[in-house]
Amino acid sequence: MKYSLVLLFVASLLPFQAVPSTGKILKESITSNGKNRSFYLFVPSTIASMTPAPLIVTLHGSGRNGKSLIEKWKDLAAKEGIILAGPDSINSAGWSAPEDGPDFLRDVIEAIKSKYPVNPRRVYLFGHSAGAGFAINISLLESEYFAATAVHAGVMEAETYWLIDIAKRKIPLTIFVGTNDPFFPLTKIRATRDALNARGFSVQVREIANHDHNYYDRATEINKSAWEFLKKEEISGDPRYEQHRYK
Repeated sequence: MKYSLVLLFVASLLPFQAVPSTGKILKESITSNGKNRSFYLFVPSTIASMTPAPLIVTLHGSGRNGKSLIEKWKDLAAKEGIILAGPDSINSAGWSAPEDGPDFLRDVIEAIKSKYPVNPRRVYLFGHSAGAGFAINISLLESEYFAATAVHAGVMEAETYWLIDIAKRKIPLTIFVGTNDPFFPLTKIRATRDALNARGFSVQVREIANHDHNYYDRATEINKSAWEFLKKEEISGDPRYEQHRYK
């Protein structure tokens, strides 16, 4: 009887129901705001059930799906012990609020946390192109939920600068961009950086010489640098998610 009680007590302390990892990219589904939504998940086979791991949520570019960035991150994730989640936007052409976040992203993260040992203070965002701009905006809306954000080829439009003023934490951000990117010229990238830094942030722009918009050809290099930036950041207290209302 005492032995059974000990087992029951230990089980009650576990924050998740441990699920063995296959070390492969899996397509998962959840219900978020009454809709069936999909995301891709990669959990390295080396993840230990009792050791909390960092989680990177990747937001894909236009015309892609959640698997496209996971495929480029998985080798580094396997080496570094990072769990990856790549949600599908509701319309592959881009990302929009409130359909794609922040609630949907929170629901994906919480679903993963219920099965795998995620460190809640080390949940990060990475986005490319359309997903990059959305990642920046979500970072500001949920600055106390995500630890840090890195993006490739992403900007804030002037009409969204109001998001900077409502951020409750100066979330660490870094932006990678090619000097020859035809869709995201340096002037717009630098304007985003300057708007954030003028309000107390410390945003870096990593300008990649002779690089264009093609993240996929330089993904290994970009991801390595992005992880060097992200892995140093951690929320100091318990993460806090804020529910937002939309008209």
